[in-house]
Amino acid sequence: MFTLTPAAATRILDSAAQSDAVGMALRVAAKLEEDGQIAFGLGFDDEREHDHSFECEGLTVLVAPPSRELLEGMLLDFVEVEPGEWQFVFMQTQAPGGSCPPSSCGGCGSRGGCGSAS
Repeated sequence: MFTLTPAAATRILDSAAQSDAVGMALRVAAKLEEDGQIAFGLGFDDEREHDHSFECEGLTVLVAPPSRELLEGMLLDFVEVEPGEWQFVFMQTQAPGGSCPPSSCGGCGSRGGCGSAS
C-alpha cells in the first residue's frame, strides 16, 4: 500500500510535537485531478469508520477507502530538493497490484500482508 521513509517519519513526528498533535494519527490522502495528476495531502487526524490503519516508522497511518488505490505502491520521503529547501515527496515505488517495496512497516495491502486487499 503506502510506506514512508525514516526521514519523513522524523519530520512528521517533529511537526506533531510543534503543533500539539503528539499521539495523533497521520492521515494520507490522494485524489485524481481533472488533468490526470494525483494531488496528495497529509494531516493529523482521528481514525474514522472504514479507514485502513497501520503502523509505520513509529506513526499510525490512516488511509480512507477512496485514496487506497491511488496510494498503492507510493513512498513518502522528506528530501532536500535544492540546497536548504526540504520537501515531502511522493514517489511511485511499484506498479499498483505489484509486490511491496522494501520497508520496515506493513503498509502494503491490508493488515494481512503484501498485495492483499481488504
